[in-house]
Amino acid sequence: MAVATPPYASDALAEGTVDAVVIGGGAAGLNGALILARSRRSVVVIDSGSPRNAPADAVHGLLALDGTPPSEILRRGREQVRQYGGHVIHGEVVSAESAAPSADGDLRFTVTLADGRPITARRILVATGLTDVLPEVPGLAEHWGHSVVHCPYCHGWEVRDEPIGILATGPASIGHAYLFRQLTEDLTYFTHGTDLDEDSRARFAARDIRIVDTPVTEVVNDEDGALAGVRLADGQVVARRVLAVAAQLQARTQGLEGLGLPVQDLPKGRGFASGTAGTTEVPGVWVAGNVTDLVAQVGASAAAGALAGADINSTLATADTDAALQRIAEASPQAATR
Repeated sequence: MAVATPPYASDALAEGTVDAVVIGGGAAGLNGALILARSRRSVVVIDSGSPRNAPADAVHGLLALDGTPPSEILRRGREQVRQYGGHVIHGEVVSAESAAPSADGDLRFTVTLADGRPITARRILVATGLTDVLPEVPGLAEHWGHSVVHCPYCHGWEVRDEPIGILATGPASIGHAYLFRQLTEDLTYFTHGTDLDEDSRARFAARDIRIVDTPVTEVVNDEDGALAGVRLADGQVVARRVLAVAAQLQARTQGLEGLGLPVQDLPKGRGFASGTAGTTEVPGVWVAGNVTDLVAQVGASAAAGALAGADINSTLATADTDAALQRIAEASPQAATR
């Protein structure tokens, strides 16, 4: 599921080589850019304008900003990056790859936008986020982010005490059920063709979680268009007001193939592999947020972006010092050895 947000005014593209390009304008990317801009680094954020949480009415579980619309958090974030000299470009990256190093040996990358404009950068932070891949059940996608939810911490309080159904997608849905049982006394688990072992069935029974093994064929709405339940393969309709789905999570990797970033398969999906502070096996490239931590909420993604931004600035500071020493050595070999 990808929903575009309204376009906003793009900044002019910075000329020459910039210290860092941030690919992705969500919480991770903007917070990384903020750290870099406040460190007086030239930084350009490329934002495709389709954040994962766009369908949601509000962000929850984020201290001091709980209940704030996602679009408002991003608007403030762009404004804050810009006030420190950062640039935010509304656009899409179609390619990113290593380029010839600078004369002093520092890394260089070329990032190309869909309109053909190239950007040369010393470092790259990838924060493109992910896409939620929902089961192909008719009527499910239209309620995504409202009465079809994925995260008990992001949406749980808002759906408390409602008749909730877990539409199983695999083993991860079993743990999902226990978390949503905390929120309602009326929980039904639709196995939907997935396996449910006898131990889990016993545990569900102990928690009064109803199990339905008949496959779900469609989501049913009431006369006002609100989610009213699900229709089963035998024609029966089970009334539900909310469905929780552990969607498969797929990192947004389009246009980034040229960087050669390693990926990893995880129980809930597929994302880029990363190390401390978002480092990768590719020198000069960092990753942060949901593109590598598939289950991170907004706060955790923003924190990861900050850590990556600080680490990028640190490596740039080292590179700047190395270059300064090299210039001295080239100008006066004897002076460099004193």
